Amino acid sequence: MTEFVGGTAAPGGSVTRRTAIVGVGAAAVGASVAACGSGGTPAESTPASAQPGTVLAKVADVPVGGGVVVGDTVVTQPVAGEFRGFSSVCPHQGCKVDRVSGGQIECPCHFSRFRLDGTVVSGPAQRSLAAKAVRVDGTNIVSA
Repeated sequence: MTEFVGGTAAPGGSVTRRTAIVGVGAAAVGASVAACGSGGTPAESTPASAQPGTVLAKVADVPVGGGVVVGDTVVTQPVAGEFRGFSSVCPHQGCKVDRVSGGQIECPCHFSRFRLDGTVVSGPAQRSLAAKAVRVDGTNIVSA
């Protein structure tokens, strides 16, 4: 067996110290890159946006000072009677936010947090969640 290091064969075909160190470094970089993209749901696999008039939630199911994640939409109620809609796709790396807790929308991938108006509380996300039109229709909140 002959090993090539920098375009030349290592004497005796053995693994050189340099080759071992380079290999370990390459594996570490590969693992780091893979870890950055893992976790949560990538945007590509989220369902298509709801058609206008699609029921997203009952008004009673969206707490004042809180919200719910429904498919590709986050519905919040920052103050009584004011409902807002946002994309559930985190602008950092496209993972799906998965909950609204303690008055904040949370992304499980890299722990970005957003206010109930969609703006960033803490990153790594640098941009707000994309707004989505919603409206109240009787006792339902529907896509607009």
